[in-house]
Order: sequence, then structure tokens, then C-alpha cells
Amino acid sequence: MKKLILSAVLVLGSLSTYASKEITPQETKTVVTAQAEYTEVSAEAVPPAVKTALQTAYPGAKLDKAFVNEKKEYKLEISVGDQKATVFSDVNGNWLKI
Repeated sequence: MKKLILSAVLVLGSLSTYASKEITPQETKTVVTAQAEYTEVSAEAVPPAVKTALQTAYPGAKLDKAFVNEKKEYKLEISVGDQKATVFSDVNGNWLKI
């Protein structure tokens, strides 16, 4: 009986060594995403078309921060009540999905 229990423990113990896997530096991957660089601008620098589109889509929204990139795409950090969001628009006030 002792041999049976001992052999069962050895078999189960040997199976657990295969279940664990150690991550080595060769298996580590780095993911790099390219995103357009935005520079901060004042709220007054945002075109009227973008401001109109913002008030139409989000009535009562407050423009907290505005950013623009080389393609004249705007990243707008807004707040509506106690909720905050980030939306993207082109220079003509069309919404972008990024």
C-alpha cells in the first residue's frame, strides 16, 4: 500500500513540473504602436467648425484641452457633467475613429 501511494505521489509530482513554464527573455515581445504626435493648443485655436460639431454632438460639453497634429486632426478632451471623454475630429468637424 505504501508503494502504491508513493508511486502515485511521484507520478502526480512529475506531472506538475511540466505544467509550469518559465518565461525567458527570448520569449518576451514588445508591441509598438504608431500614433500621430499631437501638440497642445488653446481652446481659441480650435476652428469654429470643430466647436460647432462638438456642441451639436455633445450638448453642454466643456472643452478641457485641445491638441492638434500635422494633418490638422484635433484631439479634444471634454467633460460633460462629471464624465470625461476624448474625441477626435478633423479640421472640418467630422468625427474620426482612432
